[in-house]
Amino acid sequence: MAKRKICFPITSRAYYGRSQLLIKKLHARPDVDLKLMLGGSILLDKYSRHIADDIAAGGFDIEASLFNVIEGGNHVAMAKTACLTALEFTNSLYTASPDLVVICGDRFEQLAIAMAAAYLNITIAHIEGGDVTGSIDESVRHAITKLSHIHFVTNEDAKRRVLAMGEDPAYVFNTGSLDVELAAHVHTTITSEQINALGVGHDVDIEQPYLMVVQHPVTTEADNRAHLETTLNVVASFELPTIWFWPNPDAGTGEMSDSLRGMREKHPELTSHMRFITNVPANDFIALLAHADCLVGNSSAGIKECSYLGTPVVNIGNRQQGRLSGEHVMHAGYDATEIGAAIATQLAHGRYEPSHIYFKDNASETITELLATTPLYTQKRFHDRSA
Repeated sequence: MAKRKICFPITSRAYYGRSQLLIKKLHARPDVDLKLMLGGSILLDKYSRHIADDIAAGGFDIEASLFNVIEGGNHVAMAKTACLTALEFTNSLYTASPDLVVICGDRFEQLAIAMAAAYLNITIAHIEGGDVTGSIDESVRHAITKLSHIHFVTNEDAKRRVLAMGEDPAYVFNTGSLDVELAAHVHTTITSEQINALGVGHDVDIEQPYLMVVQHPVTTEADNRAHLETTLNVVASFELPTIWFWPNPDAGTGEMSDSLRGMREKHPELTSHMRFITNVPANDFIALLAHADCLVGNSSAGIKECSYLGTPVVNIGNRQQGRLSGEHVMHAGYDATEIGAAIATQLAHGRYEPSHIYFKDNASETITELLATTPLYTQKRFHDRSA
């Protein structure tokens, strides 16, 4: 019996980190021929230094490494990157001719890959469809859902939305979150010495209470610089060791990065207890989350991984607006007083009980089995549930 050829495009360190259990299980299956395609920020040193080498060292078959990013950190660069992604991945997908392409989440590069696969009549499996968020990412996520044939959602609300979009119930599976499954399995310890060997800024002591900040651009908003500076000023007022992660490469990252550099240089008194890091391996990131006194910003990690870890979160702004969240999250607007009050409340509260709103046992094993055995099709039909 011929192996099922599965292509897994990886366009960021975050996608590789959250998918690593799934990738390892697919790689180990005798009835699956797994091919990885690398692209996006994972091939850029400033975002994902050496990660491609780490993937290759894991014994995985890298079908192609595609340099498809147009840098600039603005909307034009983002749109052009999506176009170039479609061109580059079309060629490689046509050459590889997989039976199935696995698309994760809501990134614009993944939408371009899904579009290319759809026109090549390749079956598409989508992980994390049906969630709602407060930016262009939500539109991208739903667009990928409509291009995809098999759906692995993380919660019942998401499943209901995917079904409402006319997807066939026989191909919609609530498997739970791969991110949260990884968080449940990671028992890595990390030291101050390890953290202070990364990035720039001042040494931090993570044996003391500390904050983490992950604030990315919101591509549909024009005030990313001002919003970031508000967050920095509020976080600085707590005078706690702070690990600040660099914003992702979406439109708006240029002004946010400039702001961080400027604040470090012009106002060193504000950043004297901060360490600025571009990235860390997924296991180390989870270890930091698991022991942080509060995560501040707008990362989905605050909504999902922290729900299981019980880490207090202050979610700022609209980037995660509408996403299912647990009691561990306090939502705040871009107002400094509101953000400060929320951080103070979360620090006083301390850790929360673990939530299972995104967690299911063996999510990666379930998805692996379904990817390997589910009958494939290419011609989609709208499934009208009212008929």
